[in-house]
Amino acid sequence: MAARTHDPVAVLGIGTMGHGMATSALRAGIPTIVWNREAAATRDLADLGAEVAGTAADAAGRAAIVVTMVTDADAVVSIAHDQGMLRALTPGAIWVQMSTIGIAGIERVAALAEGERPDITLLDAPVSGSKEPAARGELTIFASGPDAARARVTPLFDALGQRTVWVGPVGNGTRLKLVNNTWLGFGAEAVDASVALAHRLGLETETVANALSGGPIVSPWQAAKLQRILEGDFSPQFPLSLALKDLHLALEAADEDRFAALACLADEWQGVVDQGLGDQDLTVVTRALELQEGAR
Repeated sequence: MAARTHDPVAVLGIGTMGHGMATSALRAGIPTIVWNREAAATRDLADLGAEVAGTAADAAGRAAIVVTMVTDADAVVSIAHDQGMLRALTPGAIWVQMSTIGIAGIERVAALAEGERPDITLLDAPVSGSKEPAARGELTIFASGPDAARARVTPLFDALGQRTVWVGPVGNGTRLKLVNNTWLGFGAEAVDASVALAHRLGLETETVANALSGGPIVSPWQAAKLQRILEGDFSPQFPLSLALKDLHLALEAADEDRFAALACLADEWQGVVDQGLGDQDLTVVTRALELQEGAR
């Protein structure tokens, strides 16, 4: 199916990720309806051709595929139930839940959809990627749900991501996202702690970046994070507070006593968030570690 004949898509939640995703859908020629609690976030999307809805229910009622991309499970349920999204969906519509809400969250959402609208299809499809990949349509999508829905969402997923991985029934997408973000958390900590250690040992960030980037132990993502630290740029691509939220979701889904390293990482990051740095990129942990060292 060509993008220009694609079913209308509604994107509910125009934060950093939702904004980039809506932009990518519009760039692909997909008719896109957007809604956000604070309408100001949608203004430039209207200039790009998006229809701006006044309510979540209004947006959902005009779309065949509805994407939710918000902070947590409570926000998803608020949109779906309290704000009337589920009631407004047309029979046969597809709800693509792309927020990272954890296993308990997706089970709650699935029960809500089944109880209120068994005539629609729920897909669980969280994404891997941050601000820039979202805006460029280069996300990885961990999709799960009925096989019969794949063809209808393929043009949308192709617009939003460079890769879609289908992993079985609803809930598996969320499970894979927790694994992905656990990997990401430890990968970020490798950068943060190593740079902080280098500084304590009298080495410059540039020395570390030149020595390690391009080698077998540094991923392209880590190399890019090293470069941003070198430039002193801690503006949020992936805010630390959201990364921490995802670590807590992973810990909730696992046995914390058996994942002591992950629990310690979450505790360290919580301390940095408590310092008021949660709205910065997760690489800001480097700065916080250095401040701790300076206080000794």
